[in-house]
Amino acid sequence: MAVIPSPLLLKTIACIGISYCLYRLYWNFTKAAAHRRLSKDHHCEPVKKVVTKDPVFGLDWFWTNFAQFKEHVVLESTQRKLALLKTNTFYVSVLRQPLILTIEPENLKTILSLNFKSYGVEEERKGVGLLLGDGIFMTDGASWQHSRNMLRPNFVRSQVGDLPMFETHVKQLTAAIPRDGSTVDLQGLFIRLTLDIATEFLFGTSTNSLAPSNSDDSSIKFAKSFDYCSDPLKDAGMWDIWKVFLPDWQYRRECRSVHEFVDTLIENSLPMHASYESKKASSAAARYVFLYELMSQTSDKVKIRYELLNILVAGRDTTASLLSIVWLQLSKHPEILARLREDVDALDGEIPSLEQLRNMKYLRAVLNESLRLYPVLPHNSRKALEDTFLPVGGGKDGTSPVFVPKGHTVQWSLFAMHRRKDLYGEDADLFKPERWLDQNDRKGLRVGWEFLPFNGGPRVCIGQQFAVTEVSYITIRLLQEFSQLESRDPEPWREHFTLVCNSLNGCKVALLP
Repeated sequence: MAVIPSPLLLKTIACIGISYCLYRLYWNFTKAAAHRRLSKDHHCEPVKKVVTKDPVFGLDWFWTNFAQFKEHVVLESTQRKLALLKTNTFYVSVLRQPLILTIEPENLKTILSLNFKSYGVEEERKGVGLLLGDGIFMTDGASWQHSRNMLRPNFVRSQVGDLPMFETHVKQLTAAIPRDGSTVDLQGLFIRLTLDIATEFLFGTSTNSLAPSNSDDSSIKFAKSFDYCSDPLKDAGMWDIWKVFLPDWQYRRECRSVHEFVDTLIENSLPMHASYESKKASSAAARYVFLYELMSQTSDKVKIRYELLNILVAGRDTTASLLSIVWLQLSKHPEILARLREDVDALDGEIPSLEQLRNMKYLRAVLNESLRLYPVLPHNSRKALEDTFLPVGGGKDGTSPVFVPKGHTVQWSLFAMHRRKDLYGEDADLFKPERWLDQNDRKGLRVGWEFLPFNGGPRVCIGQQFAVTEVSYITIRLLQEFSQLESRDPEPWREHFTLVCNSLNGCKVALLP
């Protein structure tokens, strides 16, 4: 017996259908018309579109990328996709989120600088909002500008070159490195070293995780909690997809532990802050402490906490990643190591001054080449806050502008862009510091928006000089301390994403005095 739908059900279905048709008509006459008008005004052409097997949610693309993430090959896979598509910009829809991926310098110049206010980060970084709150890396607009104005004066030249502070922690590092030729993973030691330096610079007191006599349980707990928050998917299996979508209660507990540690430091610093200010007022020598400077600008303890943590992420993770890459490459390229040693030996064992650090051109070339091939933030994104466009990427030849509707995500891969052979030559995949140096009548690389290890535009990294100084100083001091370096890792480099990108295999080497 046939089931006859009730009149009420039929009326409901009809109402839904009519409502949808009216909505589409409204959309076509308003938003769609505005989109067409903007596209026409700027001569936009369609961007190359990736057709997924699942046309609704793009689940095949999502699962493929998740598998590549777990196999630590996302960066190379993205580079291959671009090569197979024969384009530098493409569009794909994943989980109903429209996405444009580009590796065009002109597009990045537009996103990060020329059309800066049309793109935001808040929606893109919600995943770490519990840890980093409303700090400088997490906000847009007036909130971001306030953070920037508050933090930038703290990175003046006189503060980024506190070499005696670096030296204290470098001595603890060298004491922790075996001298009998046994294998050591420098990456783990570099993470602890940069945490110790960053906490002393920021808080006025160091975690001293490398100190052999360290028995401060709170510092050890903080370091472990911060490690977990930096890499909550570390122990997730291939099918632990729930880790991505469902609440991670351990992550919440570890974030709370990190916050409590920082809040305690802020409370304990209140009496010392008064003494610090009086010394400054009387022109007496007072060791610079980032926390005290922030306390001079705001009394909001939660704001101070989150700004400190945002800078701590940059001060620890990114610097440790760069150090690891530099030393991994030096261990695998003895000819480059020998060339660098010539410059270091010219110091005659003396501790380098800030001026000497800045004059070591080959060392800076090694750092630049490390950042080119293995950027510490190899993948980034912004969300369009309004209807806008990119200058290139559309049309059959990819040279026409591309319309970007409000709500679309635009991603870019520095890993792929920094390896473009049309930008860096046919040997772009090779580690060659010499490409950055003037040699005879050949000029070294002169780069613009095609090289973005520290971002660009208004959000350019305010601590880049601090990081370069720190990495340069540590590298020189280790080369002065150890005369032999040998690679103990025959495997090729593979990515491991945390808040930044590290080497999956670490930096396994042997050092001899």
